[in-house]
Amino acid sequence: MPVADPTLPVLDTTASVVELTRQLCDLESVSGNEAAIADAIQAALATASHLEVIRDGDAVVARTNLGREHRVVLAGHIDTVPVNENLPTRFETEDGVEYLWGRGTVDMKAGVAVALKLAVELADPRIDVTWIWYDHEEVSADLNGLGRLARNHPELLTGDFAILMEPTGADIEGGCNGNLRAEIRTFGLRAHSARAWVGENAIHAAAPILATLAAYRPQEVEVDGLVYREGLNAVGIAGGIAGNVIPDECMVHVNYRFAPSRSTDEAVAHISELFDGYDIRIVDLADGARPGLDARFAQEFVASVGGTAKPKYGWTDVARFSALGIPAVNYGPGDPLKAHADDERVPVSQIESCERGLRAWLSAR
Repeated sequence: MPVADPTLPVLDTTASVVELTRQLCDLESVSGNEAAIADAIQAALATASHLEVIRDGDAVVARTNLGREHRVVLAGHIDTVPVNENLPTRFETEDGVEYLWGRGTVDMKAGVAVALKLAVELADPRIDVTWIWYDHEEVSADLNGLGRLARNHPELLTGDFAILMEPTGADIEGGCNGNLRAEIRTFGLRAHSARAWVGENAIHAAAPILATLAAYRPQEVEVDGLVYREGLNAVGIAGGIAGNVIPDECMVHVNYRFAPSRSTDEAVAHISELFDGYDIRIVDLADGARPGLDARFAQEFVASVGGTAKPKYGWTDVARFSALGIPAVNYGPGDPLKAHADDERVPVSQIESCERGLRAWLSAR
């Protein structure tokens, strides 16, 4: 009989889902430091004989192979943004609501805990299930563990429907906006600032760019019954080399969040039209995802969980499933406005609600 590694963190999947969330959060896993939590999740899954467990880097995949006609994929990332004096976790009550407080509670270890507990306990779900816990979601897209799995092992993501355990306040949020980042540059001529008239100020030349952004009114676009709100904003500006030199270059960093009805080509064309004549360099571009709520399993899930589906305004990894032709929704505990916040905290009731909702839907015959 193999001997357990005494140095490996132990996750107690027999504990309540709230306690399991606390255990996962107290395993610090800032992006790039996911090995220990991935090891702990893999060890916890090893106790479940009904699961095939696969490791890819610091991503862990577990799946049932029961010969069911259909398969659903549930995924969540195990990394967090940096800690800022908000670990270890603690329980707090505010206005009669009990919260688990600390880094990762919202984004998104409460959802990870729900998935882990159900993966171990649901030995006979009504449909085959693939569970995915992946790394590097909070950093550059080229490092994303789910993206790596999609590139290297697309068969592991195969399914009729997918649920991403993103924080949604325990509501269902369909699809997601697309995301574009562009650097828009102006150019001038350097000169001594005491003799500015012999130069051309590139920062001053950027004023029309800022005016266009300030005057822009985001569109609200209905897609498959959900209304997505777009956004176009300056998120950075850089220019100048010294306090006595007229700058010869200025860069305005622009972020465009576009409705999933637009393609990336259409998003680029919109930016090109708005800033015609300027030097535009696209530095990040990702498709959105349509809601997919017309899919059979999406409709069943919405009916089972209850409530009204809402749009997801930000970009999430549901877009990766959408790119593979798999309808996907976001569903998980926690207020997304508290993701990455120093006072990040999740209502205990939402963790329990998501566990009940998913357990009932996956177990129903």
